[in-house]
Amino acid sequence: MQITILGSGTSHGVPMIGCACAVCRSDNPHNKRLRPSILVSSSQGNVLVDATPDLRQQALTYNIIRVDAVLITHTHADHVMGLDDIRRFNDLSGSEIPLYSDVGTLDDILRIFSYIFRETQAGGGKPRLSLHEIEPLLEIVGLRIEPLQVMHGKLPVLAFRFEELSETVGQTGAAAAYVTDVNHIPVPAMERLYDLDLLILDAVRFEPHATHFGLYQALEVVELVKPKTTLLTHLSHSFDHDAVNAILPDHTRLAYDGQVIAV
Repeated sequence: MQITILGSGTSHGVPMIGCACAVCRSDNPHNKRLRPSILVSSSQGNVLVDATPDLRQQALTYNIIRVDAVLITHTHADHVMGLDDIRRFNDLSGSEIPLYSDVGTLDDILRIFSYIFRETQAGGGKPRLSLHEIEPLLEIVGLRIEPLQVMHGKLPVLAFRFEELSETVGQTGAAAAYVTDVNHIPVPAMERLYDLDLLILDAVRFEPHATHFGLYQALEVVELVKPKTTLLTHLSHSFDHDAVNAILPDHTRLAYDGQVIAV
């Protein structure tokens, strides 16, 4: 299993429009952060987690030419407003692409992107998506995917745990989890974050936030569940990549755009 960090930034991205802080003016490429998303790849295909407004740029930059399925954590703009660009992956594959999430998220997608699901003039084309309520365990492209409900302020959103399926029936290999846009992890979800090879976890700034973990809250979760490696994501311009990495504990680092992790 391989995971590519397509974007490690907040809803504003970094640099922020009109900001002249040191991080926004930095020449360090690791301080350039698109909106948050990952691509999870196996030998059988690719799963895109969230479709950010930067999806076209991400696909061109990281040479993504295949998407076999889409997972959506929730329908805030920074996580879904790139869905129209899925149409190009339809063209490349010649097929409809399944999208998985919870019922509330699927209802939002039907409302926000109503033109996709009703007859309209063809124009420049539109995505061909089939919507599916995600099951407690989903198996696609050689991955076992488990949705976990976490809290983004008062909004329940999905996190995802991934395990690579072994060639031996019923067995799995490496395990990773993606937990973005979160300020509270209920016990049932927390229990599924133990024994991970990789945890990708929200940490928006140093201090606590109403709907996200601050850095030290995120580190408390890391200390509790003890993954082999942790990458922090959904990073604001509060964080200079090199300066913050210098103070983080072993095996915990800031994610950066374009980072590829073999799990």
